[in-house]
Amino acid sequence: MTEKKASDDGTDEQLSFGEALESLEEILRRIEGEEIDIDQLATELQRGAALLELCRGKIRKAEVEVTQIVQGLDDTEAQET
Repeated sequence: MTEKKASDDGTDEQLSFGEALESLEEILRRIEGEEIDIDQLATELQRGAALLELCRGKIRKAEVEVTQIVQGLDDTEAQET
């Protein structure tokens, strides 16, 4: 099993996109179901915000990688013609 690195705000920096999204959905479910004690609400919202930023970062990284791959394919195709 891979060890996950916890950051200062309590999120796991090495969570996969799917794991982070699942955690976000669980937080949202508990908030909507009023299962979170008011004393824990701010903590859960902070964790949710950190998880959201983690997901956004992974999406941005994937966009860059896809763009680079497509550009590489375009460059190769241009060189062949």
